[in-house]
Amino acid sequence: MLTTNDRNCPLCAAGDAAPLHKGGKASGFRDFLHCGECDLAFVPRAQQLDEAGQKARYLEHNNDVDDPAYREFLGRLYFALKPHLKLGSLGLDYGAGPGPALQRMMLEDGFEARIYDIYFHPDVSVLADSYDFITCTETAEHFADPMGEFAALDGLLARGGWIGVMTGMLKSWDDFGSWHYHRDPTHINFYSHATMLWIAARFGWDACFPSQNVVLFQK
Repeated sequence: MLTTNDRNCPLCAAGDAAPLHKGGKASGFRDFLHCGECDLAFVPRAQQLDEAGQKARYLEHNNDVDDPAYREFLGRLYFALKPHLKLGSLGLDYGAGPGPALQRMMLEDGFEARIYDIYFHPDVSVLADSYDFITCTETAEHFADPMGEFAALDGLLARGGWIGVMTGMLKSWDDFGSWHYHRDPTHINFYSHATMLWIAARFGWDACFPSQNVVLFQK
């Protein structure tokens, strides 16, 4: 039974989110709720994996920095963001995972690049600097506190800088039940274009959608 607190949106804090989907075995029998204010879909906190469970799941991913297929996947965001960046700009890959391939790609192209990941690269000293650009690939869907995380990204970004986010985005929530993306037990937040535009308005960013599942924000 879902409580009133379960229905509070973790992004905009609006209450009384509506049931969107009840997952089966493949989704861990989780509830998925939809916020009518910011259009976020989310899993109630009580049904989310603990930190040990999340890390174990991440270690199953193949994040080889030299894997051409993985680089091509990351390129969906990176090659959309790259034309907006000046050579030598300082970037941060936020949520780099165990294999920081995107950092390698940035360095190869003449950018300065640092990495942060709460589990695999937890050096918080990098969060004391200001960055010309930030990448966040397949990470936002894992945020336990999406408002806090996007606020942190805003604080890390220099004025005029860019944030590139890649995460699964549906065109219609009517398709959520058949969507593969919610079957990953570490995926707890699901965004739409409307959600990303809400985030942009909240922080005073400009937003564009250069390709499927990619949004670019400029501060």
